[in-house]
Amino acid sequence: MMKGKNTPTENSSKYKWPIVATVFFLLMGVGVWYFIGPEESEEEIEEISEIDPNRVENGIHVRTGLIEAEGLQEVINNCTTCHSSKLIIQNRMGEEQWNSTIRWMQETQGLWDLGDNQKIIVDYLTTNYPLLKKGRRKALSNIEWYKLDQ
Repeated sequence: MMKGKNTPTENSSKYKWPIVATVFFLLMGVGVWYFIGPEESEEEIEEISEIDPNRVENGIHVRTGLIEAEGLQEVINNCTTCHSSKLIIQNRMGEEQWNSTIRWMQETQGLWDLGDNQKIIVDYLTTNYPLLKKGRRKALSNIEWYKLDQ
């Protein structure tokens, strides 16, 4: 070994305790905040408990974020039982794709037979969350290119 140089174990032990102490105090702070947390008044708690779970504002079902339209309740009852409504909103598909997805959920995920509700659900989804025809942006044209100085 060379004289005057610290070995890796000597260096690491020099910094170990300040790091451990910092992590400990951060975790303690998070724990205290979690258990004590911000206080809610009785009015706020009462207000929250009085919110109607089926309330609609500006054409949007508040609890789920889904568009209010024919078939909404069937979608809520059959789809949001297993997953978030956000999953529905972000997956825009056509009729064939939705039916295929429903079959896949029935075969692999334990989804029950929807019966007559399947058509209502698929109609709701294709009407309110249709397949988006997205593509690449239009090619840039009429651009004056310039050279960068190096």
